[in-house]
Amino acid sequence: MNERLSDALYGLGWSTVKKLPEPVAVRLGQTIADTVWKRRGKGVLRLEANLARVVPDAGPERLAELSRAGMRSYLRYWMESFRLPTWSETRIKDGFEPEGLHHLTDGLAAGKGVILALPHLGNWDLAGAWVTRNLGVPFTTVAERLKPETLYDRFVAYREGLGMEVLPHTGGSAFGTLARRLRAGGLVCLVADRDLSASGVEVKFFGDTARMPAGPAILAQQTGALLLPVTLWFDATPVMKGRVHPPVEVPGTGTRAEKTSLMTQALADAFAEGIADHPEDWHMLQRLWLADLEPREQS
Repeated sequence: MNERLSDALYGLGWSTVKKLPEPVAVRLGQTIADTVWKRRGKGVLRLEANLARVVPDAGPERLAELSRAGMRSYLRYWMESFRLPTWSETRIKDGFEPEGLHHLTDGLAAGKGVILALPHLGNWDLAGAWVTRNLGVPFTTVAERLKPETLYDRFVAYREGLGMEVLPHTGGSAFGTLARRLRAGGLVCLVADRDLSASGVEVKFFGDTARMPAGPAILAQQTGALLLPVTLWFDATPVMKGRVHPPVEVPGTGTRAEKTSLMTQALADAFAEGIADHPEDWHMLQRLWLADLEPREQS
């Protein structure tokens, strides 16, 4: 029942919200965010607990302010995502201003293949649509296989409509396909601040141990592709901002596991930099640090 309800609600969002004038959608998102925040449900409490690690000197009032802003940011992501399929090319091109873009364009021009690794900051779907429209570069990404299957299909259709090739996280051969795309000089984009396999790499993240996926680092080692961290954020304008960070280099010595560990830590450090600068735009409403996970999730 819950799965069918989720599918119906997402379907309603894509069918209804995209028809609203932008100012109305913005106000609706803020109203929903404030209502959810006031109810203090599990997601809001988890977001607040995560933010307490990011901003350790914040008192209860500051954390409450951050979590409220965080829910508004999260709903902005959803309102924009529901409306993205109806945005004109001009609206998409004008909706994102990245800095450090030369790291990406130079890497693509060199024909090496490029991996963009992002945390759950800002609106990564908008950034992806901007890349396909403004740079004219298609890319491949991976999506969690949601339940019910109809909901997963909605997300795949939505992202494919924005110019992305979407592979399932499980039940397929995603890694091999990603490697082939990179060896052909292509672009791969991966959200990489939360490990979904429970077999990721342990990193130090805001002073404690978390686990992040090994895939970006291993792909870079095996294919010679450039690995670039990316962080995104919102400000008071309708235009999202972002930064393409300098490349994460493959260490010259060490085993594959040692190289993977060092590279994933470098990604975590870049993510932490962006999250610390814009904590309210980090949409992490799940447990992340090992100390917070249930014992069964650590096994």
